[in-house]
Amino acid sequence: MKPFGLELSGVSKSYGDAPIIDNISFQVPEGELLVLVGPSGSGKSTLLRLIAGLVRHDGGEIRIGGRDVGELPPAERDTAMVFQSYALFPHMTIAENLSFGMRARGVERGHSAARVSEVAGALALGPMLHRYPRELSGGERQRVALARAMLREPELFLMDEPLSNLDAQLRVHARAEIVRLHSRLQTTTVYVTHDQSEALSMGDRIGVLNRGRLEQLGTPTEVYHHPQTLFVARFIGTPAMNTLPVKAMPPDHVGWNGHLVPIPGRFHASLDRRDDLVLGVRPEHVCLQGSRWARGVTPSEAMTATVDIVEVAGDQTFLELDVNGTLLVTRVEPDFPVKRGDRVTFWFFTDSLHLFDPGNEMALAAGNGL
Repeated sequence: MKPFGLELSGVSKSYGDAPIIDNISFQVPEGELLVLVGPSGSGKSTLLRLIAGLVRHDGGEIRIGGRDVGELPPAERDTAMVFQSYALFPHMTIAENLSFGMRARGVERGHSAARVSEVAGALALGPMLHRYPRELSGGERQRVALARAMLREPELFLMDEPLSNLDAQLRVHARAEIVRLHSRLQTTTVYVTHDQSEALSMGDRIGVLNRGRLEQLGTPTEVYHHPQTLFVARFIGTPAMNTLPVKAMPPDHVGWNGHLVPIPGRFHASLDRRDDLVLGVRPEHVCLQGSRWARGVTPSEAMTATVDIVEVAGDQTFLELDVNGTLLVTRVEPDFPVKRGDRVTFWFFTDSLHLFDPGNEMALAAGNGL
């Protein structure tokens, strides 16, 4: 049986009485790009350092390529790490920075030069090999850091927010480069970011961390469309999912703001065992009357609201609606005629609604109420 590129089983880390990583387990198939995402303080960078061996774990098991590496020092774990700080030697040229690690490992000079040329060509660094880091832009220096990691030919790449120092436009370009690079190398990669848009666009799978716990692990589509917890529902997606306290109204509705809102049939069996619930609805599933984006969606319970904020975002416009004091975010096409203070009619796209238990903040599983 082919070993996984990375396996974590019950990995934990605490500082004093404060758990930073709380019993995390997952497996990363060989060649997968896994993105770990979460807010500041969620433990994602600590988890990466545990895998690299830069921080010692308190409990559990870490395996890389089938080997138990929990007791091995970083140099023996066969990983290459890319940090948000480029950590380049300022007194060395780019070529010298790239070849430094191979020289330290005793790689023959001719082979070293050939590998540097090959990797520099792959990342469009050829014309820069004789420059110094101070002569490069932030994006170029980040490419050098990536190239240096590639030259290790490791079993596992670990990337700790490598694009956080770049401006927004360059980040988009650089993350596309990383995805293309991963596709070519097929090296198992764990990539850490706080940017959920970056996670959705890059990962074969994404893991969402919160307060040291792994809340959900799945493909970007699974995590976006089927969040398993309220935290994931609110954290993944821009703008965030609307979450509204509602009352169960068996057999097939919930009550919100004086309205009966129909819910998907997969949840009907759950309603007779519940009272208070949380209704989740993505902004794109709040349908405004008159919007061409709402065409083809059968109107359910129609409601009215006052437009409180209009935010133009180029290819779409976000609206914040005031529904009797409750704020609700939706989106419409960029040429939709609307201004602050307008009264609008809207309804929810019933098939795409979510329900959560406000006590344990878990999503209700279809049909069983769990």
